[in-house]
Amino acid sequence: MPSHGKKYRQAVDSIDRTRKYTVAEAVNLLKKTSYAKFDESVDLDIRLGVDPRNADQQVRGTVNLPNGTGKSVRVVVFAKGEAAAEAQAAGADFVGAEDLIEKIQGGWLDFEAAVATPNMMRDVSKVGRVLGPRGLMPNPKTGTVTMAVGQVVKELKAGKVEYRLDRYANIHCSVGKRSFEENALAENIQSLIDAIQKARPASAKGVYMKSVSVSSTMGPGIPLEV
Repeated sequence: MPSHGKKYRQAVDSIDRTRKYTVAEAVNLLKKTSYAKFDESVDLDIRLGVDPRNADQQVRGTVNLPNGTGKSVRVVVFAKGEAAAEAQAAGADFVGAEDLIEKIQGGWLDFEAAVATPNMMRDVSKVGRVLGPRGLMPNPKTGTVTMAVGQVVKELKAGKVEYRLDRYANIHCSVGKRSFEENALAENIQSLIDAIQKARPASAKGVYMKSVSVSSTMGPGIPLEV
């Protein structure tokens, strides 16, 4: 594996590993040390003190980032009739029913979010094995199985993001772009942390948030105090 470059090592050296940073301090440091020539994503990584093998300790939900993600989110909607028309009017990138399912079965996955009306879910389950592992399967728990498809499409386009626990008890989520103002990034980070704190399972014991760090695409993680 190739070693990291000089700029990365300089970024690492600027981080005091004996302490944890406030959100504002971490954002300021990230902006100073990020060095890529492109507009890097800013990501939050959280390790939780839960057991992902237990159904009652799953952590999953959505949060509206107040300043969006800086990314253009392509949204598809599984719907018919009035709901389909509503989704199209709200700005969905592709709306369909059996035709959309066939398109996905053929290998098309050019989207980042999917919404479905409840009456479409039996048909959508046909592509569950394709959508599920990619985190694209509509789910009532995240509000993406709904009759209010227009509202959800607008929220997703505006910066509503889904967070979910992986099998190692980690949550990884994008919270914006390096080009964002510092206060905008800080607000997004705090909104995600607050949402995950509120989603703490009742059965979780001990320390819930074991570690939290923020990083740019090319940069090292900066530990946060929460």
